[in-house]
Amino acid sequence: MEFSWMVGGEAGFGIMASGLTLSKTFARGGLHVFDTIEYPSLIRGGHNTCMVRTANREVHSHTGYIDMLVALNEETIHLHKDEMAQTGCILFDGMHEPEDRFGVHADISLFPIPLGDIVKDIGGRPIMRNTAAIGATIALIGYDLSILEDLLADMFKRKSEDVVRDNIHVARAGYDFMMDNHPGGSGIIVKPQDNYRRMVVTGNEAVGLGALSAGCTFYSAYPMTPASGILHFLAAEERNYNLVVKHTEDELAAILMAIGASHAGVRAMTASSGGGFSLMVEALGLAAMTETPLVIMEGQRPGPSTGLATRTEQGDLRFVLHASQGDFPRVVIAPGDVEECFQAAGHAFNLAEKYQVPVIILTDKFLTESHKTVLAFEPVPVDRGMLLDEAHLDRITDYKRYEITDSGISPRIIPGHRNGVFRANSNEHDEYGFDLEDPLNRTAMMDKRMRKLEQIASELPEPHLYGPQKADVTLLSWGSTKGPILEAMLLLKNNNITVNFLQIMNLHPFPLEKVTRIMKRATLTIDVENNKTAQLAGLIREHTGLKVDEKILKYSGRPFTPEEIANSVAEVVEHGRK
Repeated sequence: MEFSWMVGGEAGFGIMASGLTLSKTFARGGLHVFDTIEYPSLIRGGHNTCMVRTANREVHSHTGYIDMLVALNEETIHLHKDEMAQTGCILFDGMHEPEDRFGVHADISLFPIPLGDIVKDIGGRPIMRNTAAIGATIALIGYDLSILEDLLADMFKRKSEDVVRDNIHVARAGYDFMMDNHPGGSGIIVKPQDNYRRMVVTGNEAVGLGALSAGCTFYSAYPMTPASGILHFLAAEERNYNLVVKHTEDELAAILMAIGASHAGVRAMTASSGGGFSLMVEALGLAAMTETPLVIMEGQRPGPSTGLATRTEQGDLRFVLHASQGDFPRVVIAPGDVEECFQAAGHAFNLAEKYQVPVIILTDKFLTESHKTVLAFEPVPVDRGMLLDEAHLDRITDYKRYEITDSGISPRIIPGHRNGVFRANSNEHDEYGFDLEDPLNRTAMMDKRMRKLEQIASELPEPHLYGPQKADVTLLSWGSTKGPILEAMLLLKNNNITVNFLQIMNLHPFPLEKVTRIMKRATLTIDVENNKTAQLAGLIREHTGLKVDEKILKYSGRPFTPEEIANSVAEVVEHGRK
């Protein structure tokens, strides 16, 4: 059983809230869910959508077709009628089916429902049309209305009994209208599986949860799509944890505050999009020179400049690999789904403190703002590395903050102890932190810092190969393309094309040996990326000397659908057979 549902309308119609409500309703029935939102860069107005996909198996991505479209205005029908499944249906706000059927295919079923009148009769607000539409959806697919009613009671209990009552009444009225006027339903059946409840979480929320689990106690950021969700999430949890959240005046202040907090000994983090990260890069070098642990999430969106502010892309890989002047060690992790976002955040704090380097978590709008059902996360054990305690400091007589060691890692302290006085500024320095331009010292300090990379590389998990060891096609990719690729692999299997997928999550230090080994034994390699210049393919060529055979690239500001990837792979295979 699989079902794809989309609601569309103007901003202010409660599009995102209604999509999340349906996602949670399905999740409470033991189903798996993935939902994603699309909206323009406008304060008000513009066309908004939320697609919810549910199934009785794990769902990794949205899809390219719509089984049921809920249109809160006529524009939604005209924009999405060509995406309808062959025997799909459209639920729209109205009293009667128009004579021209909106120009949709004859096989598409139309279900008019007077959403506005239903809400008005109950005395609700116009925005509650979406709640009536969800009730109508439940009726058309044969789902359990009581699950939705229980959810609405939980969602609105903090407001008032009147708000809870009105929302439940509106949902029930939408349900009853469809049962009375269309008792045969839509022909689509979605039934609860059990009462097993999974969490419904976005990538932003997962990163925030991972940070809290790792002991983050300071977060500073300036809101910028698509990273704003972390700021909102952590600000709401500030009183529940030993946490300070600062909404700064700009991104430069955000990263400098995080560096200062980390220097003082707390686990600190900041986040922004590529545009905000552009402002942070000089301070990124400060963290590197002072060997201050720092965790940064960079949520990609299309550039350059403002670009497409509310859309998605994977165009910042090269940028984060080389941001700020000079050579210095850093770690770049690109999680591919919600679970990996949580784990990446936990590992990022450990890596940052253990090796005293900046760690960048590279995400994008598609990953950060899409919801997915997940099991409870497994916390990552905390490792604070060579952070000396008071007892150790009491025995020190000659503290060298930047001591040259075989590992490149120097003993670190929380400032303030009488035996741990040192200097920390942006200039090159000796082991005590005093400025020193001597060439031998410069060489030694550079070598010391860069020695960390070898040890980091040995600690990072290798890329994961999904699918059979031997296949007709080997896909290579990173980040949020993981979900659509996994779904595309199911489609290709039905088309008798065997595919495996090498997901490269830890991008720097680069996993040279595993990538080289997989590519050399592959029959046909295809790079899949949401950018114009195939940045991962270039990185692979740089490190391995190997060239991918084909590329599937998308840079429209929208994520891949599984169907796009499957069709493109099939075309490449068919062309090769000819």
